[in-house]
Amino acid sequence: MEYKNIYFIGIGGIGMSAIARYYRFKGCDVSGYDKTPSELTAALEQEGIRVHYEDCTDFVPKDRENTLVVYTPAIPHDMGELQFVLENGYKVVKRSKILGEIAKGQSCLAVAGTHGKTTTSTLLAHIFTSSKEGCSAFLGGISKNYDTNLLTSHNPVIVAEADEFDRSFLQLFPQTAVITAMDADHLDIYSDLDHVHEAFKAFASQVSGTVIKKYGLDITPEDTRAKILDYSLDNIQADFYAGNLVCDNCGHFTFDLHHPGGVIEGCRCGVPGIINVENSVAAAAVALVHGIAPDSIKTALGTFQGVKRRFDIHFNTPECSYIDDYAHHPKEIEAAIRSIRDIFPGRKLTAVFQPHLYTRTRDFADEFAMALSKVDKLILLDIYPAREEPIPGVSSEIIFRNVTAPEKVLLRKEELMDYLKDEPLEALVTLGAGNIDRFIQPITQMLEERQTK
Repeated sequence: MEYKNIYFIGIGGIGMSAIARYYRFKGCDVSGYDKTPSELTAALEQEGIRVHYEDCTDFVPKDRENTLVVYTPAIPHDMGELQFVLENGYKVVKRSKILGEIAKGQSCLAVAGTHGKTTTSTLLAHIFTSSKEGCSAFLGGISKNYDTNLLTSHNPVIVAEADEFDRSFLQLFPQTAVITAMDADHLDIYSDLDHVHEAFKAFASQVSGTVIKKYGLDITPEDTRAKILDYSLDNIQADFYAGNLVCDNCGHFTFDLHHPGGVIEGCRCGVPGIINVENSVAAAAVALVHGIAPDSIKTALGTFQGVKRRFDIHFNTPECSYIDDYAHHPKEIEAAIRSIRDIFPGRKLTAVFQPHLYTRTRDFADEFAMALSKVDKLILLDIYPAREEPIPGVSSEIIFRNVTAPEKVLLRKEELMDYLKDEPLEALVTLGAGNIDRFIQPITQMLEERQTK
């Protein structure tokens, strides 16, 4: 059934907002609720989507027969508007179910994995768009090339970020899928690593054409009817890998992309950092399997501008550089720190980290401490709770006490700007998936003002 009204509960989420934009593009009347205003909700409002910020059923469309309600599992089940639509006969579905419905009947190219999926899927969408092949893309971040998390096209190809949270990716049945990592995460959902692996194997079983997995991941022919190929940063045993890697003094890499059909020589990654070479190999592998021309792929890799909040350089002078990154898992933090060390060797590295979720802090406290010990100075903020209630005994302190960095300090986020004001900074990174992004503008402004003094 086609619905006239699409109402979103949690419309400001990165995945929800992309679907809201899609239905607006399709001509539906789109509106929704979110807890707090943000840059994303402001952009939605500018595009003609009505957004409100109080839990009030008055805003729910009254024409329930012609209204589809989409909600995110991040919304508490006892939230007033959600209870209202559930009790009053509305058609109510989770975000993941809707993405699966949109993808039906189209060629779905899905990017899954506990790390790297946002950059890889955004780069893949850029390859298709840049090559003029075209795709519709539902992204987990804001593409800096297109300033949006939704790309639209009349070509029946969908690029989808396949999210493992709440097993959402099991709503997708891709033609081609990438699996970038299968590390322990979301243990509030999965309980242990074995169940994480089980879910990824189930996802692989739903792929009809080709699974392209990171070299070494445990996906076997017993898990899927699809053809299995491997990619790697530089392991020559993989089907796709980078050779002849050369880094310039700004952290940008050139490389030769090896694939089963030959070599694409002299590729340049448009965004800095070794991790982005690996993401480039993964995205290029999907594009090659789909049939995109090697020259088009090479051009797109070089013009890729990245994703907001993914190794996002906001200030860069010979004296001081400031990077913001969404990293919120120990392995992501390690990768970000390694990339910064590669690009700015010899500089004192100061990291500001805001832990995301009480459960993730509890489950990975030791791993966070180990990763964060690799900086020269750590500024650790309070936990961002997102959808969770506090857990007794769980605070940033359980990370902080095991950090062995030469300098460390524990702060409330309200204290951060005053603290940074007099701090000598050579390389600064803000890390986290919460609201630490609210500091990007004031930190950048502070550093620019320093420069003019």
